[in-house]
Amino acid sequence: MKYFDYKYRVRYGDTDKMGISYYANYFVWFEAARTEYFRALGLPYTECEKKGFYLPVSETSARYHAPSTYDDLLIIRTSVGEMTRTSLRFEYQVLREDGKSILTSGFSRHVVVDSKMKPCRIPDAIKNAVTLFSLLKA
Repeated sequence: MKYFDYKYRVRYGDTDKMGISYYANYFVWFEAARTEYFRALGLPYTECEKKGFYLPVSETSARYHAPSTYDDLLIIRTSVGEMTRTSLRFEYQVLREDGKSILTSGFSRHVVVDSKMKPCRIPDAIKNAVTLFSLLKA
């Protein structure tokens, strides 16, 4: 499978009164994993912004299968599940550190826009890097 693994240790402040990871934190972890995915491609998101294109979220979802708790080491597995002319859909799995137990699965769709927030084609740099990464990891 074509994916990037980002590791994160659950902090005490990430948990709620029940002692489990607060549900909204998963979206923060998705973002962190996505940012590191781009960095691994050699395209830090800051460079994308300097070139005048942005990737706002247009849709997102998460399904919670099992909880994580304080001090758990998590793997946020990230891949591009779909690439259209103007958008990318990232797929996520949050796993325990052994990589076997799926705690959460989800996705986020991002539309590529220019500095005026108008949808535009995915820049060749992104398209080529994602395609090459997918081929190398296959």
